[in-house]
Amino acid sequence: MNIIISNASDKPIYEQITSQIKRMIISGELPEGSALPSMRLLAKELRISVITTKRAYTDLERDGFIETVTGKGSFVAGSNLEIIKEEQMRLCEEHLQKAVDTALQSGITYEELTEMLELLYNGE
Repeated sequence: MNIIISNASDKPIYEQITSQIKRMIISGELPEGSALPSMRLLAKELRISVITTKRAYTDLERDGFIETVTGKGSFVAGSNLEIIKEEQMRLCEEHLQKAVDTALQSGITYEELTEMLELLYNGE
């Protein structure tokens, strides 16, 4: 599993892990039923605490992305990926609405706003 931890990020490490695994699941890179590395192995690979990986896995399980089977490990949950993607789209809409509201209050044009979105989306 290719997870990159950035010390320069303002996100906590467990959130960086959670968001990257969510992205892999939603994109299909990690299909339904795929086994995730054990918390201990992932912690060792990333050189972080097991407590941090446990927090990430707990959040993923709470949000319905993975299922944990005692004694067997954690696996990508099935059947609700469409619901998860719909929830992610709803969150995007909420954030975009806030951006639109701020732009309208600040006199930022549609073209300026879309240019910002394009730059952010492309990571520039």
